[in-house]
Amino acid sequence: MLLEPARRKGRQYLNPVPTNVGGPSVIFKVGPRFLFGTNGRQPSKPLGPFHTDAAIYATQPRSGLRITWMGHSTSLIEIDGARILIDPVWDERAAPTNWAGPKRFFAPPLALSDLPPLDAVIVSHDHYDHLGERTIRALSQHPATENAQWITSLGVGALLQQFGVPAARCLELNWMDRTQIGAVEITALPSRHFSGRSLFNRFETLWSSFALIGPNHRIYYGADSGEWPGFHEIGQRFGPFDLTMLEIGASDPLWADIHMGPEGAARSFRALGGHGLLMPIHWGLFNLALHPWTQPIETISSAADLKLWSPTPGTPSDVIANEELRSAWWRPITS
Repeated sequence: MLLEPARRKGRQYLNPVPTNVGGPSVIFKVGPRFLFGTNGRQPSKPLGPFHTDAAIYATQPRSGLRITWMGHSTSLIEIDGARILIDPVWDERAAPTNWAGPKRFFAPPLALSDLPPLDAVIVSHDHYDHLGERTIRALSQHPATENAQWITSLGVGALLQQFGVPAARCLELNWMDRTQIGAVEITALPSRHFSGRSLFNRFETLWSSFALIGPNHRIYYGADSGEWPGFHEIGQRFGPFDLTMLEIGASDPLWADIHMGPEGAARSFRALGGHGLLMPIHWGLFNLALHPWTQPIETISSAADLKLWSPTPGTPSDVIANEELRSAWWRPITS
């Protein structure tokens, strides 16, 4: 049985299976290539602007499930009457400073000031591309989160509170813990990754994936993860999923254990049961690896026997059972 609460060794959380996360040696190997190689890792021309018409949030999703993908992993999910924001990053950079580090390819499609009222905010782990300090500070004071429950992994709550989230509305979950948001049950599940906002605090907070189970719809949000045998068990216990959100970008053979890449996402989707639609996430916004920026989405778009759901950034889109959405929004930009 692979689905069980997280374990620790000293101050550090452990992955559900043995995992090579790399270390300083990887930085030395890829550093020169990352700094001086281009290889199409960033768009050759500006992207967007993309725009979300916030008026749509005054209406109910006609299918009961509507998602606005803001880029990378940030998504606004409306599922069976609950509105949930996942891994919010409106920051200019996925970095500790606003003057260096991976910069956004396009501006946020929706201004933070235009966010509708939220029932919950989920923060899967503490990496900069999933937890933006400036975003959290703004959201913590935002009327949209006035009644929202903040849900995160063990240890991350202290950081959220440091950035202004009230302790009373901050809920930390271990793997296999669950909570209820309206009619939607949210369960924290294992992922194969790591945590830390520097080289000196790795593994000291937990990282998670999440199952969102409503009366009519089921979503699996994989967050950041490498492939691992637990996907089969997740699919059996929490599926079948209407929508499976899996990362495809920021992958490399040197760190394949912690970022699955497009080929791994296709295999993982099938391991999870292969039911419903696969939504590629964790791509198209930041330069975090050595591959061309469109390589992950082009690779998975060519995979056989996959029903993809790939919306245009900032476009609220209803998820309809087994109905593909292939916007190919990036192709006019790269042609």
